[in-house]
Amino acid sequence: MNDDIFDKPSEAEIDKIHEVDLKEKMETFYIDYAMSVIASRALPDVRDGLKPVQRRVLYSMIELNNGPDKPHRKSARIVGDTMGKYHPHGDSSIYGALVNLAQDWSTRYPLVDGHGNFGSIEGDGAAAMRYTEARLQKITQEAYLADLDKDVVDFVPNFDETEKEPSVLPVKIPNLLVNGSEGIAVGMATSIPPHNLGEVIDAVKAYMLNNEITTKELMRYLKGPDFPTGGIVINKDELEDIYETGTGKIKLRGKVEFQKGKAGKTNVVITEIPYTMIGANIAKFLSDVAALSETKKTQDIVDISNQSSKEGIRIVIELRKDADPENFVNMLYKKTRLEDTFGVNMLAIANGRPETMGLKQIIKANVDFQFEVATRKYTNLLAKEQERKEIQEGLIKACNVIDLVIEILRGSKDRAMAKACLVEGKVDGIKFKSKESRIMAAQL
Repeated sequence: MNDDIFDKPSEAEIDKIHEVDLKEKMETFYIDYAMSVIASRALPDVRDGLKPVQRRVLYSMIELNNGPDKPHRKSARIVGDTMGKYHPHGDSSIYGALVNLAQDWSTRYPLVDGHGNFGSIEGDGAAAMRYTEARLQKITQEAYLADLDKDVVDFVPNFDETEKEPSVLPVKIPNLLVNGSEGIAVGMATSIPPHNLGEVIDAVKAYMLNNEITTKELMRYLKGPDFPTGGIVINKDELEDIYETGTGKIKLRGKVEFQKGKAGKTNVVITEIPYTMIGANIAKFLSDVAALSETKKTQDIVDISNQSSKEGIRIVIELRKDADPENFVNMLYKKTRLEDTFGVNMLAIANGRPETMGLKQIIKANVDFQFEVATRKYTNLLAKEQERKEIQEGLIKACNVIDLVIEILRGSKDRAMAKACLVEGKVDGIKFKSKESRIMAAQL
């Protein structure tokens, strides 16, 4: 082929060509992307226990004056404000976070009060955001968003630098332990179980009284996880190691009761389920139980019914009259998700970088954060009071010599002359009733 048919680049065009190492560039871009996902999307901050989208949703709601004492507002309005001002991503991710914060089977202590169809424990999705409404829970306003106006946390520019948003919320409780967190980043994931609020606070108080306290001693107050769906932890002897290292596996079982049925039959009633069973896994559990009968692995099942309601979980399995309930339940533990594993990996953002933390480390980080917030709060309040101090002292002195002040005001030709006398003791041009008044005014 004749090369002359192609136009050769000019010298000016050659100057615009930059040679780059593709491998190096790809590594740099991928690391930047990974760190963005890790620090700005998927992992919670150890201080407030919130991911950026959750923090921005709650801040948008308080900015909209959408507190617990106000009427519910359309979820679409909350999502729109969050997306337009603070979170430049898809509306589905923002609404998903809002819904999750309102579901009492997903979040141990819901932070949002939802009004309308916010889904169900069996995996039904929430209604579209144009139909549902929401407002903040009382605990959210009092323990998560209080004192934001007192400069207790740093505010940073939003994505287009037209607004300011808090880099962290001044949460008064260890939310990372209380509500837990789950998230998948790039090359790492977090899975933190929720805990009972009272037990967590007792553990924090114990740490504050003794900084050298061990994880084993902390567990005298914090017994273990407290999932919103209940369930029973069967490997309690492994919890100490899990809380010490921040990683491990918690084995959960559903809570089972035996009740007398019709004609002497026994009903196996499941009232609590493992946390990992919420959503579509409940339907899978029912189908797995039915499959046990269909595949002849058991002949004991007469009927299965899901009687769950707003009052809670209630799955009833009716057994044959001569069945062994204990043996049947043990088979359920082995063959179905009535016994399941919750993987623990207590990974969070601490000092701007991801870190796997044990129970004591998380509590320490929270106590240090509370100390920082309290210090900033009262330092700022003191500064404001000191600014007012001179004015207050001046008013006190003015009240002590109120008659002289009135005489100066009446004897002055204008406001500037009166101010010069009161502030600097200049008496020139002011008419006084007596020499004593002039001498006293000069001392002001």
